[in-house]
Amino acid sequence: MGDELSLMRRFPAGDREQVTIANLQEGPYNRWAFRNLRRLLPTANVWRGDGPVTELPAAPAFLDDIEFEDRDGKVQTVKQHLDAGYTDGFVVLHEGAMVAERYGDGVEAHEPHLLMSVTKSFAGSLTGILVERGLVSPDDVVTDIIPEVAGSAYDGATVRHVLDMTVGMDYDEDYENPDSDVALLDVAAGWRPAREGKPDNLRDYIATMRPAGEHGVAFHYVSTNTDLLGWILERVSGLDFATLLSREIWQPMGAETDAYITLDRLGAPQTDGGLCVTTRDLARFGLLHLRNGVLNGRRIVPESWIRDFRENGDAAVWDRGNFAEFMPGCHYRSKWYTDLNDVHRPYLGIGIHGQMLFIDPVASVVIACHCSHPAPADDKFFDDMERAFKAIAHALSD
Repeated sequence: MGDELSLMRRFPAGDREQVTIANLQEGPYNRWAFRNLRRLLPTANVWRGDGPVTELPAAPAFLDDIEFEDRDGKVQTVKQHLDAGYTDGFVVLHEGAMVAERYGDGVEAHEPHLLMSVTKSFAGSLTGILVERGLVSPDDVVTDIIPEVAGSAYDGATVRHVLDMTVGMDYDEDYENPDSDVALLDVAAGWRPAREGKPDNLRDYIATMRPAGEHGVAFHYVSTNTDLLGWILERVSGLDFATLLSREIWQPMGAETDAYITLDRLGAPQTDGGLCVTTRDLARFGLLHLRNGVLNGRRIVPESWIRDFRENGDAAVWDRGNFAEFMPGCHYRSKWYTDLNDVHRPYLGIGIHGQMLFIDPVASVVIACHCSHPAPADDKFFDDMERAFKAIAHALSD
């Protein structure tokens, strides 16, 4: 642990200590990169405003010894899971009070940390706000809003297809294959070194998506869909994504710290995974949704939008999709997962390398977690994380 966090401590750093865009997603370099991304990439600030911070009153509870059965049938404690999971930040709220908070070695509570694909849930909720305002509809045809993607996989797709990851598309989201489509997405976003002949910005990259199959038939996880959604939000609102997020959610929510999002070389935001926030503010975002879109006496996210993504996801579409094997019994709608296996029906935002926002509406529990796990998509690790968080929620609700 100590050797990992000695990265970038000398000036200049030695070759083995230097974090770059070529290694920022690899362990151990991600342990430094995920909380220092603005030192590696261009970013846009998400201003918290000058209003009051939403308080999270302390009500400490001892959670370390809560037990759960992991995917292999072995009994683990919450502490064992967190200690083994490269946990950088962990906050648990119960009925709006903070019952637990911990950080990894060298991580400070005030440091924004990369969310990876939990960013998608922010884009989803922003969409709900603009839908209520009449600026966009889930039934709108994508190419009517963004004609630049005509002739791509998005021909005939609606905003709903983009929201729910049901665009018919030939796309390989293999995080460990350097030649996969998602690796080329990272190239376009500036997260990997440029490659000759490949798009060097997000909007040109989005327009290269290849069609395959029908829209709306099966869940197919494609990060590029959410970058397109960010483009749609900017086009219909006339605001850049960072400003839109600041005005519509971050300021009214009472965030404690400015957030930021990474940009490509032309200023397009990586709304599929580039948002960086503190763990406390991630918990506040969860609390906003737990309270059905109202915080500090102000309606921020439409209650109808939250109810819709919790209740109206299509389990059959999920079962035909590419995540059903390792996440059975779920649905996905408007960039949020809902777990149908648990009587509490918790809903989640999930990001590679161990990012998670877990909301249990029955237990009135929110759990925000940042990690820098070396593996991008370890199925057992994510399954065990959710099992641990369910155990916490059920223990607090008893």
